[in-house]
Amino acid sequence: MLRLLPDSIEDYALRYSSPLPPLLQELMTLTQERMGRRALMLSGAIEGGLLQTLISAMGARRVLELGTFTGFSALVMATALPDDGQLITCDVDPDATSLAREFWARSPHGHKIELRLGPALQTIKTLEGPFDLVFMDADKSEYVAYYEATLPLLAPRGVIVVDNVLRGGRVLDPQDDQGRHSAAFNEHVRQDPRVQHVLLTVRDGIMLIRRK
Repeated sequence: MLRLLPDSIEDYALRYSSPLPPLLQELMTLTQERMGRRALMLSGAIEGGLLQTLISAMGARRVLELGTFTGFSALVMATALPDDGQLITCDVDPDATSLAREFWARSPHGHKIELRLGPALQTIKTLEGPFDLVFMDADKSEYVAYYEATLPLLAPRGVIVVDNVLRGGRVLDPQDDQGRHSAAFNEHVRQDPRVQHVLLTVRDGIMLIRRK
């Protein structure tokens, strides 16, 4: 997992948060075993718990996710949706998402999840809102485009949740493309008069955005 805080604090937070169900823990473990360094893309238990809490507190019924990977965050969020809820998740990687499909099929919440394979911006053009929550965790170079495409689809009281907005602290003095993309996105949102937002120092930085 990507961590900004000392390991001891992260481990303490994990210990005092509700544990993952066995199936989600198995998916996390298998992702770490199969995906090597790409396993850093996992949202993890703390962020997953935050997403679940937001969905439950909002009474959300429809969720849009950009960036599926092995399906951990989709399944975490689906467990918090009502039985007739819907989660649409977008990705371009058929290999990683094959593992996602395997675990969704084993879950009583998997029927709520719909995978759309293909470039997310193209998929978004085919969708109709409103979505109660949008979770962005895909190609960071496209974050501004994703944001502008999904904001019109957001429910009046909806929230956009954006992952990896601190890039391990590289946004403070961007020296690579990853840092520059995230810093540019953060500034874009900061300058947008349509929204209110808060940047949380959870995992690798999470920004919560809602309409004014």
